Amino acid sequence: MLIRRALTGAAALLFLATAGCATGADVHGDGHGDGHAPVGHRAHAYTYSKAQAAAIVAQAAAPLRGSEFRADCFSSHRRGDDPIVFPGQAGRSHIHEFYGNRTANASSTLQSLSAGTTNCTPDTDLSSYWTPTLYQNGVPVAPERVTVYYQGITDRARAVAHPRGLRYVVGNALATSPDQNPAARWSCVGRPESSRDFMNCPPGTKLENYLDFPTCWDGKNLDSANHRDHMAYATGQTCPSSHPVVVPRLELLITWPVHGGGLTLAGTRGGVNVTDAPGHTFHGDFFNAWDQAELERRVRDCVVAGYICGTDGRPIEQ
Repeated sequence: MLIRRALTGAAALLFLATAGCATGADVHGDGHGDGHAPVGHRAHAYTYSKAQAAAIVAQAAAPLRGSEFRADCFSSHRRGDDPIVFPGQAGRSHIHEFYGNRTANASSTLQSLSAGTTNCTPDTDLSSYWTPTLYQNGVPVAPERVTVYYQGITDRARAVAHPRGLRYVVGNALATSPDQNPAARWSCVGRPESSRDFMNCPPGTKLENYLDFPTCWDGKNLDSANHRDHMAYATGQTCPSSHPVVVPRLELLITWPVHGGGLTLAGTRGGVNVTDAPGHTFHGDFFNAWDQAELERRVRDCVVAGYICGTDGRPIEQ
């Protein structure tokens, strides 16, 4: 845990020194498509403002304040579905790697996820998390493990549990350059360097990615037209007045058993699904289906109380 903090901080500081603010166009139409023109993707158009991009970078650089809990998950299945962006449209999306809830598919709802099972520890986390599938030399590679951190980095004393059914997306699936996607960063296990594009990791280490989610909710909506506007990144310790409810920051730490080059992602180009998207298009989705009482307990006893907790939601260090 302490090693993870040090590496995260070093990676973030490197970004602050070298990366510009993002102004990119994320049509989280994720650029998903099935060969058709991306009709409807315009509804998912998203541009990181300079202020929000700066907030994301600053958030990544901020030292953790010793309050978090986590879920340890694995890849559950792989399919061309996206229950947030293309609900009910099986096979419409590019290929995603799904983590956690084993039943997740294009038709997933809070009710169906709640009736499902999970490969996460704890098993009270029935949420679904998904990201584009990684390929090495054209062959899909499942992550070795996925750690989902819930962190008290914004005004933690006021943090509340995410409401059941909350869903949102982060990252920029249509980024055309690394500076258009400040939410994701690549690194190699055990090394401090990081990049918004793929790292060519040497033998003896593995590829990993950190994906950072926002910490402010509007307090009203479980989703929005572009699957983002009901959430916002805090500026320092302050949530904007439009999004006054503080929630823990989700951070996905995904590790793949690969090193070297030949890396690509599933994505979409010109409305057509591809498997050769660049690393700076990495993105992710979250559909909350936690047992609410357990999630609230963990936020209260770990995040608000200022403890680092394990997967059981009990403090392991102060």
